[in-house]
Amino acid sequence: MKRSWLPQRWYVFLAVGLLLVLASACAPPPAAPAAPAQPEAPAATEAPAQPAAPKAPIKIGCSLPQTGPFAETAAWIQRGYEQWAEEINASGGLLGRPVELIIYDDESSAENAVSLLNRVITADKVDLLCGGYPGTAAAAQMAVAEKHQMVYVSMGGHMASFEQGYTYSFGAPPLMGQWWYDGLFRWLETVPPEERPTKAAVFTMNNPIGASVVDLIPTELENLGIELVVNELYDLPLADAAPLVSKAKAAEADMFFSNGFFADGVQTVQAMKALDYNPKLFAQAVGSIIPAWVEELGPDGDYVFSGTAIHFKLPYEGIDHLNQVAQEKYDSPVAPTYFLFGYAWMQALQRGVEGAGTLDQTAIRDWLKSHEITTVAGTFTFDERGLPPPYNFLTQVIDGQVELIWPPEVRTHEPVYPKPPWGQ
Repeated sequence: MKRSWLPQRWYVFLAVGLLLVLASACAPPPAAPAAPAQPEAPAATEAPAQPAAPKAPIKIGCSLPQTGPFAETAAWIQRGYEQWAEEINASGGLLGRPVELIIYDDESSAENAVSLLNRVITADKVDLLCGGYPGTAAAAQMAVAEKHQMVYVSMGGHMASFEQGYTYSFGAPPLMGQWWYDGLFRWLETVPPEERPTKAAVFTMNNPIGASVVDLIPTELENLGIELVVNELYDLPLADAAPLVSKAKAAEADMFFSNGFFADGVQTVQAMKALDYNPKLFAQAVGSIIPAWVEELGPDGDYVFSGTAIHFKLPYEGIDHLNQVAQEKYDSPVAPTYFLFGYAWMQALQRGVEGAGTLDQTAIRDWLKSHEITTVAGTFTFDERGLPPPYNFLTQVIDGQVELIWPPEVRTHEPVYPKPPWGQ
């Protein structure tokens, strides 16, 4: 029997269709269309560094006699302050901040000095104080500093100013009349008794400075077994030194104290030579350690003893540097005494601030009273009055140079004693 071809073809188509369906079911799904490419983000960049804002300066204020009779000496104190400020700023400042000095002219008036110190505290709002000059101004300003509870470093106003119960004032170093001849008397203790002077004549200017200088002389002489045969005051200006010298010569005094300033000291030396009075030991209070003494008197100004709390030949760190500064900046052969004073007072204030690590005045005061400090004037500790232990260096003019005699560790020349005759 003949079969039809249609069913067979249908089977073929059916088989092929089943195979296509199975193949489609087993195939992986079509891939999703790719997302369009995104532009690459730019790399992050650091913002440029901004300069640090300048730190506010630490303001330090005071008054000094820029005019008037005390201006010449005070000018050197101010230069000492300014030298310190220049150097501290060059080294990064105080507590990391620059310092700024505010100094007013008190015209050599203690009354002005008081009002101007009040001004820098209340109007200028200074952070720290610097000290005034002379002792009369310093003594008056110490009371102002105490009232406002601010640390005040200066020469002071001799011993009386440190015995008022003030707690914020410091003499670092002080210029203490009562200690003026401390070095002289300590040296005399080393002189054999048989070689010491036997009689002393003392003539003192009639003012508070003279009173402080003469204060301890009678006691010191008594302790050394030296008789005090003349002890008199004279008024300034001194009209004639001859009567004083004549009285000392008549009393056969072989030790003579001229407790005055430069001008009356020069008059006294001239009268001594004119009257051929030549004691074994001649001591002068203020004036013999300044260059004008030798300029005025020449060799006649030699061999006079005096005292000082600071000196350009001291073997302390910073002295040589300040001598060089004085030569280069001010054409001065050495660092003048009050240049050193001003610099040392600012160093002492700096030590207190850096030691306390703050501008808090009570913290600075307490740190200074509980720590030892070192400045170009030496090493100090302070008692409850703000004073170091009593001291003063003994000086003597020898061959026109102011030499250090006592204590031995700072001596620059052996003392010339007894005094040679005039002209030798």
